[in-house]
Amino acid sequence: MLIERGEVLVCSPGRNFVTLRLVTSDGVVGLGDATLNGRELSVASYLADHVVPLLIGRDAHAIEDTWQYLYRGAYWRRGPVTMAAIAAVDTALWDIKAKVCGLPLYQLLGGRSRRSCLVYGHASGRDLPELFDSVRGHLELGYRAIRIQTGIPGFESVYGVASVAKSGPRYDYEPARRTAVPVEESWDTRAYLRHVPSVFEAVRNEFGPALPLLHDAHHRLTPIQAARLGKSLEPYDLFWLEDVTPAENQEALRLVRQHTTTPLAIGEVFNTVWDYQTLIREQLIDYVRSAVTHTGGITGLRRIFDFASTYQIKSGIHGPTDISPVGLAAAVHLGIAIHNFGIQEYMRHSALTEEVFRPGYSFVDGGLVPSEEPGLGVDYDDDVAKNHPYEAAYLPVNRLTDGTVHDW
Repeated sequence: MLIERGEVLVCSPGRNFVTLRLVTSDGVVGLGDATLNGRELSVASYLADHVVPLLIGRDAHAIEDTWQYLYRGAYWRRGPVTMAAIAAVDTALWDIKAKVCGLPLYQLLGGRSRRSCLVYGHASGRDLPELFDSVRGHLELGYRAIRIQTGIPGFESVYGVASVAKSGPRYDYEPARRTAVPVEESWDTRAYLRHVPSVFEAVRNEFGPALPLLHDAHHRLTPIQAARLGKSLEPYDLFWLEDVTPAENQEALRLVRQHTTTPLAIGEVFNTVWDYQTLIREQLIDYVRSAVTHTGGITGLRRIFDFASTYQIKSGIHGPTDISPVGLAAAVHLGIAIHNFGIQEYMRHSALTEEVFRPGYSFVDGGLVPSEEPGLGVDYDDDVAKNHPYEAAYLPVNRLTDGTVHDW
């Protein structure tokens, strides 16, 4: 069964998505997610101009060989654009193989290891009353684990907290905006470190000790600042503290680990197993945060999880709304199958997004359950998609109060 054609589909039903559709000589269709937030067209071009022409006539069943062909054959390895493109091909080929077998994809990955994938939702607020309302709203929806993000007194816009009117509306629940250039936000690390522990104290007092709570520092701290934050949050028993410091310098996590027992999650901007070598081998993290969409697909991310499992490190797959329903479906199939599953991020897509993609997974009792249809269980509606063309949108840029560009 040969790959006969490939189509790169770009649409914006509330936000921008890039999707690869592969079609075999037998007419079997596979979908893959290639969305790279704020850099979508770079991946679309990489696929259309450099990858799809190489796929025509290749054996659609040769998933591993195709993965290695695209990774090693290009010479220029790794990086978000390359790995998002490979991920789209890999996921589409797994979708095709499972459809040919007449099985939901997870069955080809070893079958179920659990009934559903526990997820967490994003609660936020500019102050405590707004935050508490958001937590209650998520609990009413059925979430059983909650990420807590809060405003900082004196700052209008902070990562993870919905914009106020002056900054413009959010972009399908995400911080990106439809603007010609990125919005710029301000940041003060000392104010953040003073404020956050009091927020978690208030949340624990309001919602009790049992609710799993998570928090994302979003790469903004130095290693010693990260160690301080982790230690200050220990009394509030976090499920995890995420992306405390830019982890390209993997050895920096040694200092953080020396000073806190708060569990650490890292890796949503990582793309290959090589990015995790030190972090996993030295057990400097507790959860792997990469997405199927940005890590070479199911094949690439499964390699990372298998490596992590030998050190009792679990999955925490990235799953905001810049991962399309195709990418989220792939994550759920992988998460239901692996032994070292931890938790799945789940931001609900807009109704319009789900009109285009029509996902088959379901949210039940705080967890996601994969579709039982053959393949991924996601369809793509061209008629709806064509009414929502690409529009430029960018994530914000972050500056310290003195004007210095900082990590966002």
